Amino acid sequence: MRFRPCIDIHDGKVKQIVGGSLRDSAGAVTNFETEQSAADFARLYRERGLSGGHVILLNPAGSPEYELDLAAAKAAFTAFPGGLMAGGGITAENAESFLGLGASHVIVTSYVFRDGRIDRERLGRLISAVGRNRLCLDLSCRKKGDEYYIVTDRWQKFTDTVLRKETLEELSGCADEFLVHAVDAEGKRSGVDRRLIRILAEGSRIPVTYAGGVGDFRDLTAVKEEGMNRVDVTIGSALSLFGGSLELDEVLRYMAE
Repeated sequence: MRFRPCIDIHDGKVKQIVGGSLRDSAGAVTNFETEQSAADFARLYRERGLSGGHVILLNPAGSPEYELDLAAAKAAFTAFPGGLMAGGGITAENAESFLGLGASHVIVTSYVFRDGRIDRERLGRLISAVGRNRLCLDLSCRKKGDEYYIVTDRWQKFTDTVLRKETLEELSGCADEFLVHAVDAEGKRSGVDRRLIRILAEGSRIPVTYAGGVGDFRDLTAVKEEGMNRVDVTIGSALSLFGGSLELDEVLRYMAE
């Protein structure tokens, strides 16, 4: 299990939000906001040798706020070239440009899911544009009934695609990594979704990162146990960098044990 750093950008600023509160019309519930730039965090991660992190542009593509997000993200990729992935508003048409800015991978959800289902043609175009080895599929999900449904458009829209072991097995041949936010737990520091983590461990044939609900070291232990030490983890609001109580050095020591 590895620690994966994150830089979430909203309105051009580094923030931590409650994932399920994100709305195009009304902003989001914010847990943390800082005047430190995305580049500042990127430099910190580079100094600690923490590659494989995720830079997520949270505003809708085409909005003035997205342009602010993009400027901040560009600075982060310049500060840590090849060390961070780019997500938010990625399409087959612009994916290569993010790699040109210094991103190691592009992270994609909404472009690949159309009318509630996996759009194979679009997925193929993405793979042709950047290569399978530069693609991270974001399969973030929300629970409906007893199932986990992949959600798109900044986690606001449910698809018809259920995240099961079989879904992960099928898509493992189409990407280099998966990123999965448990959206209903995201930003709440109220505990991780153990069942979802087990599904990720059992189904994924490629590296997969879980995000959502980590509040303390007991949650990290749960990720390690339920994920059979095969599921990586990212920590947002609980990390001291973002106003929480978990110190980065302590987390890294725990990961090394």
